[in-house]
Amino acid sequence: MKKLYEYGGIAASIVLIVFGVGAVVAGIAGRDQVRTELAREQIVGTPDMKGVADRKVDTGAEARDFAAGMRKHTLEATGGKTYAQMPRFQGKDGQPTNDEKLAAVDPKSGAPVDNPARQIWVTETALSSALNTAYFAENVALFSIVMGIALLLTGAGFGVVTLRLLRREQSRDARGGRVAPAPASA
Repeated sequence: MKKLYEYGGIAASIVLIVFGVGAVVAGIAGRDQVRTELAREQIVGTPDMKGVADRKVDTGAEARDFAAGMRKHTLEATGGKTYAQMPRFQGKDGQPTNDEKLAAVDPKSGAPVDNPARQIWVTETALSSALNTAYFAENVALFSIVMGIALLLTGAGFGVVTLRLLRREQSRDARGGRVAPAPASA
C-alpha cells in the first residue's frame, strides 16, 4: 500500500505538470490566433476613437476599443437611438414609422421597406459582437496561461513534497525506524 501512495504522488505531480504545460501552450496558441486574425482584417481606428485612433487593431483590448468607437458612431448616425428605439419601417413620406400601413412598399417584393437607419444597428451589432468576442477570447487565453503556470507550480511543489517524504521514509528505514532530523535551513 505504501508503494501505491508513493507512485500515486509521483503520478499526480506528473499529471499536474502535463496539464499545466498543455494549458500554457493552449493559451499562447489562442492568444496568437486572436491577434493573427485581427491583424489579417487590417482594421484601423478613426481619429476620434479612444485607444485606437489612427492605429491598427491587432489585440483584444484594441478590438474592444474599436467596438466602443463603432457604437458611438452608430448612435451619432441614428440620432442617439438604439435599434429597439427606432421605428421598423421607412414611411411613404420618408419618415420612419412602426405602422405597416404607412410604410413604403418595395415594388419587387410587395413587403414594407425596412428603416435603413435601423439596419445600421444590425451591422454594428454583428461587427462589435465579433470584436468583443476577440477581446473575450484573448482574456480566456491569458487565463489559460495563468492557470497553466499555477498547475505547473502545484505539480512541481507536489513532486518535491512527495520525493522529500519518500527520502525521509527511506532514511527512517535505513536507521531502523528512527526519523532522521530535518536539515537545518539557513
